[in-house]
Amino acid sequence: MSDQTLDLAGLVRVLIEPIVECKDDLEVTETVSDNGDMLIEIRVNEEDTGKVIGRQGRVIKAIRTLVRAAAARTDQHVDVELLD
Repeated sequence: MSDQTLDLAGLVRVLIEPIVECKDDLEVTETVSDNGDMLIEIRVNEEDTGKVIGRQGRVIKAIRTLVRAAAARTDQHVDVELLD
């Protein structure tokens, strides 16, 4: 299992693509800090922002939970941010 690599940015893209209407505007970037923590930034069209956030933030919270659970398999810390 140590040879397994996780594409967490790809996971985020797979989770968000069905939600948004403007798929061409979807950008998912992955940045790894010096201490190994990962930051995944999501940019969507302004019209799709509400869909990604969901009612009371439920959709983005669910995405964060899934990504963190996947990252926990390799003892990695991940933050997911939706940018304006």
